[in-house]
Amino acid sequence: MFIPNLLSAESGSESIVKARIIVVEDEPDLREAVAEYLGANGYDVATAENAAAARNLLEAQPFHLAILDIAMPGEDGLSLGRWLRSKTQIGIIYATAAGTALDRIVGLELGADDYIVKPYELREVLARVRSVLRRVPQPVAPQAAKAEAGTRRFMNFGGFQADFDGRLVTGANGAVIEMAKSEFDVLEVFLTRANRLLTRAAISEAIGFVEDPESSRAVDIRIMRLRKKIEADPANPKFLRTVRGEGYIFSLPTSDSN
Repeated sequence: MFIPNLLSAESGSESIVKARIIVVEDEPDLREAVAEYLGANGYDVATAENAAAARNLLEAQPFHLAILDIAMPGEDGLSLGRWLRSKTQIGIIYATAAGTALDRIVGLELGADDYIVKPYELREVLARVRSVLRRVPQPVAPQAAKAEAGTRRFMNFGGFQADFDGRLVTGANGAVIEMAKSEFDVLEVFLTRANRLLTRAAISEAIGFVEDPESSRAVDIRIMRLRKKIEADPANPKFLRTVRGEGYIFSLPTSDSN
């Protein structure tokens, strides 16, 4: 499974590739309403009424983003999202019923990029879809490939290297560190603002994630997941330190910034 290259459907380029979205929802009216609305706004949308149907589509076709209802009969959206995240870095938005904060927290722990609370307005769905898709890597035209190779943005920290344009992190041995887009988003925020105190609100704003009182742990969860991947001892972090009562700071020696 892979994510196809994406150019904005609003760019006006002749080489536009529409973002492909799959909507997995067991309520027929809602499923079709979301698909029709996103389709009218320039996206290529497929639908599935349950996880089994979604798996068939996801195995057969590439998608940029999945909107997954959590509370579906049979296999639920969280299980489907866990399977998806194990295979690809596709964008994931969970749809959860009002008042089920636990589902939202679990979804974020599984690497979701965002969530929406049912009942929701279609305009809200569109806004969140656009926010997540802005973080999908953009393709490079073949004629510009050589020029692009010399202008990619990299940054080293410790034994790691972050490739901002390729949106991946490699370790000292050159192995790729598996990261969800949401985790890389947080890492990029810290690397581009190294040695500065960042509040949770500032981090949320930078990654385009809107928190509410019930999901105040969202930033903490992403940082916890990130620490497990870049810290030798996540309980005693070398890079990503907590400033109690204020936020976080990414400690990076000046010599590492190149």
